[in-house]
Amino acid sequence: MKKLLSLLLIIAVTGWIGWQNRIELIVWAAPKLSNTLNPFAPNKPIEWPQGPATAEAPANERPPNVILILTDDMGFNDISLYNGGAADGSQMTPNIDAIAHQGVRFDNGYAANAICAPSRASMLTGRYSTRFGFEYTPIFKMGPRIFSWMQELEPKTLPLIIDTETAATLPPVEDLGMPAEEITIAEVLKQQNYYTAHIGKWHVGSLEGMRPEDQGFDDSLYMKGTLYLPEDHPDVVNAKIEGDAIDRMVWATARYGAQFNGGSPFEPKGYITDYYTDEAVKVIEANRNRPFFLYLAHWGPHNPIQATREDYDAFPHIENHTLRVYAGMMRALDRSVEKVTAALEANGLSDNTLIIFSSDNGGAGYIGLPDINKPYRGWKLTHFEGGTHVPFMAKWPKKIKAGSRFQDPVHHIDIFHTIVAAAGAKAPTDRKLDGVDLLPYIRGENTTAPHQTLFWRQGFQQTVLHNGWKLIRSEQPEKPNAEVKKFLFNLKEDPTERNNLQAQRADKVGELEFLLDQHNSEQAAPAWPSVLKAPQLIDKTTNEEYQQGDTYLYWPN
Repeated sequence: MKKLLSLLLIIAVTGWIGWQNRIELIVWAAPKLSNTLNPFAPNKPIEWPQGPATAEAPANERPPNVILILTDDMGFNDISLYNGGAADGSQMTPNIDAIAHQGVRFDNGYAANAICAPSRASMLTGRYSTRFGFEYTPIFKMGPRIFSWMQELEPKTLPLIIDTETAATLPPVEDLGMPAEEITIAEVLKQQNYYTAHIGKWHVGSLEGMRPEDQGFDDSLYMKGTLYLPEDHPDVVNAKIEGDAIDRMVWATARYGAQFNGGSPFEPKGYITDYYTDEAVKVIEANRNRPFFLYLAHWGPHNPIQATREDYDAFPHIENHTLRVYAGMMRALDRSVEKVTAALEANGLSDNTLIIFSSDNGGAGYIGLPDINKPYRGWKLTHFEGGTHVPFMAKWPKKIKAGSRFQDPVHHIDIFHTIVAAAGAKAPTDRKLDGVDLLPYIRGENTTAPHQTLFWRQGFQQTVLHNGWKLIRSEQPEKPNAEVKKFLFNLKEDPTERNNLQAQRADKVGELEFLLDQHNSEQAAPAWPSVLKAPQLIDKTTNEEYQQGDTYLYWPN
């Protein structure tokens, strides 16, 4: 109680001294107040269920094990596979790259959305998340308030538009999620007697019915905080992004916590990427004698930008502090893949395990690093290639030839169907599904393209990709009558979206808009409303100044 009273006194005095510093005050005070009022328990070991002591059949004669590794906000240039070197060009990610070298590399792999939660919902169900109203990413109620304060204190040329009245009526972030009626990969695999485990980020609902344990997972080690290590931990190196609203909001809500199967929250053990990895290895070892599905949903490299001192020290030649910390985060992710694949090898499971690796969306402009999506334009939150064109690869030695390379567009909605088919399970037939099983295409058994047409939608930002032609259309809410902005690109000739052809090819714009409108007519209304419209520079990081003529879009959420 004394600690709480002291903290409240400091907050009151600090707030009285300078209301102009209220953002810094809330960022400093919110996590401290939360930790004081509702502290997490110390770390406790996870008791993962042990599978059979002996196997009914050899590993190569059973249905395949499946591991889906998803990173958060990883840019296309964050691994060395695609561009020869990450970070400043010197960082190699040999273990992530090895998944593609030993299996298939998708050169045109797309996230289901340019933002995390809807993308994950699509991936888990094999459906566009807009079919069930999951259109916007859940947001903390404090978020719009912090954004509003920043707009007031630091007005920008391009205004941030916030509906504070609607924001005040939003349910808590934990209540926003995917309807319980949706069927996930895990639920389908359970019908095939798979053991199913989730580790890490979920972000598609925290209420009963929406949680991993309710959506087909036998066990879930659930991300309950957004810190990799406590901010003042002796082994952590932090990089805060000055002046950025999203980074401030993340730090303001940041805690260091985990939860197992809905139990009481507790502190993880060590750096969160390593912690999730070590627990994933335990899952593999405990279930080596039966088919399992492991969904390893890393938080990295999402902000807050934090690395271990050891990983930071591995890049003394990188002068930019933020980039150096970020490179350390990527080093930890590459180490994670190394440990997971080593555990499979040690247990004789490598040959008959399907590993799929991807990111939920592209790299974020608000962390201030200009090259993370190179060579593509745009960022997370935008439908330019930088927001949706992501690392995507798979490995299954028993079924996929090493060194395979696939050029046609593939999409997160395909992950559901590919895994279900690999396991010999049956996809649900009582609803519209949107993906395809990629294996026949990878193996050359089907020589057509998996998709003629793909769609992305978040509010008024809507996109269609059809036979190489891509149309992005988005309202300009800062303009009278919310003018519509359109971009048309021929990705076969212009993969980095430099030449907007919308004025020259009205015929193609009309054709793609027809497809987009037809798709929209099939989608459900959003399950909760948009509360903000944020400008996004396409060719500059978020914290660079807008200049007349700069390309931008508004992101509705």
